[in-house]
Amino acid sequence: MTVSAFASGTQTATIGTEHFLANVNVAGVFTLHVDLNGMQAGDFLELRVYQMLLTGGTARVAYLETFQGAAPTDAQITISVPISNELTDSQSLRFSLKQTVPAGGGRNFPWKVLQH
Repeated sequence: MTVSAFASGTQTATIGTEHFLANVNVAGVFTLHVDLNGMQAGDFLELRVYQMLLTGGTARVAYLETFQGAAPTDAQITISVPISNELTDSQSLRFSLKQTVPAGGGRNFPWKVLQH
């Protein structure tokens, strides 16, 4: 099985804004990887994966994970569940990040979406 980066970058969070990191429009299995190292006590973060079930449909939340406070030393990178996609619509899968509460401002979150 070949694994490749579909998209990657570093997102500087604007508090309360949902940042869409990648929109998938190809068939495959995808995972979202996010480095939580920059989080501090008092921070809250939400990661979402939206999925469109049928061509021309609406992408809806298929996966949501929330994080609070500083990331533990042994768990600084989080990886979403694998999400399969067979559609080619421009927003068949969408991956997002939202920092809802800052301890001291928006954090920088390195991330990547892998295609498996």
